[in-house]
Amino acid sequence: PIMSRQRGGSIINMSSVVGVSGNAGQCNYSASKAGLIGLAKSIAKEMGPRGIRANCIAPGFIISDMTKALSEEVREQWMKTIPLRRGGTPEDVANVALFLASDLSSYVSGQVIHVCGAMNC
Repeated sequence: PIMSRQRGGSIINMSSVVGVSGNAGQCNYSASKAGLIGLAKSIAKEMGPRGIRANCIAPGFIISDMTKALSEEVREQWMKTIPLRRGGTPEDVANVALFLASDLSSYVSGQVIHVCGAMNC
């Protein structure tokens, strides 16, 4: 309601590259993240006339407590799938969120921005 009254705003959904491409053993996670992408695209079309933008960020392998808990061998296997040969940082994701929340992205809506070091392109 607030965004409608002020005739503008930016909604940012946090999805995942797994929501775009899927991943074995992660059906439930993939489906939920794909749903966020569909939600953002639908909101962008429905709320665009009110000046409200909606986008998704799709992080790939981000260095976090979750990924640090993986074995060294598994982390090395993941790094081989990433053309930039490193994991992303929370700051990499935050920088995209800042862009999407700012007026610099005033004509960006209904998009999925991958933050994945080209892992999923």
